[in-house]
Amino acid sequence: MTRETKDRMASVFLAGHLGLIAFSSLAMVTVLNGPPGPFLTQEPNATIMRLAWKFSGPTYVVLGALAAVAYAWGRIGLGRALGLFTVASLVSLGAELLGTGTGFPFGDYKYTTLLGYRIAGLVPFPIPISWFYMILCCLAMLGRFATPDDSSAGKWRWAALAGLILLAWDVSMDPAMVKTTHWIWGSGQVFRDLGFPSWLVSFFTKDAFYGMPLSNWAGWYLTGTLIARLMLQLVPPTEVVRALSGSRLPIVLYATNGIMPVTLCFRDGLWWAAILGALAMAVPVVLSLRAPSRATSEQSAFIPTTA
Repeated sequence: MTRETKDRMASVFLAGHLGLIAFSSLAMVTVLNGPPGPFLTQEPNATIMRLAWKFSGPTYVVLGALAAVAYAWGRIGLGRALGLFTVASLVSLGAELLGTGTGFPFGDYKYTTLLGYRIAGLVPFPIPISWFYMILCCLAMLGRFATPDDSSAGKWRWAALAGLILLAWDVSMDPAMVKTTHWIWGSGQVFRDLGFPSWLVSFFTKDAFYGMPLSNWAGWYLTGTLIARLMLQLVPPTEVVRALSGSRLPIVLYATNGIMPVTLCFRDGLWWAAILGALAMAVPVVLSLRAPSRATSEQSAFIPTTA
């Protein structure tokens, strides 16, 4: 199978991903904004709505992951593409299981059933695979404007920047998902039972940003940075630049995932979450789009030539 065929596969998956997100976002601000009207209580409309509500979210996440795997497959081979998927998904799943089971490192929270089957009854299966494709996008975007450095320190710097780009996604997403009860923040009793001082309990439980404690952003950043660093061990920065940064597909995939949370925040009057979330995600997107010539020159510089 040629790289062009794999790219076409990635584009098809991306189109489906974007289409479902656009459809779901439009539905959430129109027919699903409030109690269902008579139109949605009649068959087959009621069944269609029920199935769409149940499957659209998990399906668009799966399509996003497939787009990322197909894209990476055409550039670094299937083995390493699946290696990136496995590392990112397993580490993020471990962090999410730890978080939902103990409150560390994100805070006291629980997922509801809205995102589909929950692994170990705790973490919906789309969550870890969304970590994978979003962090892959963050690294590919970095390759367009950050200087590659394959030293250990250089990989950690790249991982720290990728963690920030990932964190920008959560500025609007967490308020939107809490508002729509995709997950719920708890009272933090687990930290009180452990005898934590009141200031530390507040860090893990206090409503700092539309129902979310500050510990969530800290946990997101640390987890995202660690996963990015492990991914860079498989595909170092110079190869990210050479192989993954030349196309705009990762930029589109990253930006696409900001559509629904920003839309829902605007719908529900979560103005700061909507505005700051849109701006936070726009910064790496604009930086990436403004530097295509650098990515192209870096890419060509790493392509071996023959005499």
